[in-house]
Amino acid sequence: MFKEFKTFIMRGNVLDLAIAVIIGGAFGKIVTSLVNDIIMPPIGLVLGKVDFSNLFLNLSGTPYTSVVEAKKAGVPTINYGMFLNTLIDFLIVALVIFFVVRFANKLQLTKPAPAATKECPHCLSVIPVKATRCPHCTSELKAA
Repeated sequence: MFKEFKTFIMRGNVLDLAIAVIIGGAFGKIVTSLVNDIIMPPIGLVLGKVDFSNLFLNLSGTPYTSVVEAKKAGVPTINYGMFLNTLIDFLIVALVIFFVVRFANKLQLTKPAPAATKECPHCLSVIPVKATRCPHCTSELKAA
C-alpha cells in the first residue's frame, strides 16, 4: 500500500499541482500586499484620504472610529472597505492568471502536419502526396 501511495504521489501531475498550490499561495500574499500597501493608498488619497480597510457600516447605535475598535467592542459591522480590497485582489490575480494561460496557450499552438495524402483528380482515389502516377488508374499527375 505504501508503494502504491508513493507511486501516486510521485506522478508528475500531482507534484505539479502541489507546486502550483504553494506558488499560488505565495503569489496571493504578494498580490494582497500590492493591493493593500501600494494600490489602495494612492486611490484613498485621491478620494479624500480614505483608508479602504477602515470603511465599515456599524450595525449598532454606538459610534466607533475604526473597524478594530468596533471588533474589540464586539459590535457587528459590515466591512465593505475590506471587501473592496479583496475584490481588487481577486481581479489582479484573475488578470495575471488570464495572461499566464494566454501565454501558455500561445506556446502550445502547433501548426498541423502537412497532409500525407491527396486525391487523384481522375479516379478520386487516395494516394501519397509525392506520387507522380496514380496506382489505381495509372494517370500521370502533376508534381506536388
